[in-house]
Amino acid sequence: MSDIAAEGRALMREALKGSLATLDSPTGAPYASLVTLATDAQGAPIFLISTLARHTRNLLDDPRASILIDGTNTEDVAEGADPLQGIRLTLSGRAEKVGEEAVRRRFLARQPQAEFYADFPDFSFWRLKLESAHFIGGFGRIVDLAADELLLSLEGADALTEAEADIVAHMNEDHADAVALYAEAFAEGSPSRSQGSGQGPSKGVWRMTGLDPEGCDLVAGAGVRRVPFARQVLTPQSAREELVRLVNEVRRKMPPS
Repeated sequence: MSDIAAEGRALMREALKGSLATLDSPTGAPYASLVTLATDAQGAPIFLISTLARHTRNLLDDPRASILIDGTNTEDVAEGADPLQGIRLTLSGRAEKVGEEAVRRRFLARQPQAEFYADFPDFSFWRLKLESAHFIGGFGRIVDLAADELLLSLEGADALTEAEADIVAHMNEDHADAVALYAEAFAEGSPSRSQGSGQGPSKGVWRMTGLDPEGCDLVAGAGVRRVPFARQVLTPQSAREELVRLVNEVRRKMPPS
């Protein structure tokens, strides 16, 4: 996987929001709106929208859509930096309504404020079935990416995906100290963060919101961390071994108290 594809993957995993572009019905004109985001286990964007919203009515008529994820660091922009030097990623494909429990769980773990309205009859979960992407990382870093460069294959990972909810709950309930260590250690570690993810400061306790063969995702308020694994994990046991290895590595690097 190229460095640029890795940056794109990290940006998708860290995004809390994005601009959803649909085709306005009946004129066919572009219509852009703001949605909150999470990802499924493969890394595809998932979102929760209401049939009362214009973008939902558009998607029901024509599922073609795109999502812009802006990795521009808003603090740098406020200090006068050029936002066009920041990274951003436009994802294109077709939106599909989904009823998978894992999608619901991962989204609400990432966007807990949505618990209030998630069960309203007019709301449903959707996923962008990715077909292509366009990455811009500043002047001279412009690349088209295929879907398979950004989405993670889950082949051979059935046991892990089935156990994901239990692993995440166990880490949050019994190993909150380890989750906090991961967040601190990887505060500046991801490719997108080094370019300025603009996700804002952390507030409150760090929580793990999802786990997949390549890493895990952490959230605290507007703070987001993507923690990559050193090796691909496909089973609950290999995930446990990697999580233990990570926390031991972080502790070894900590200065003596």
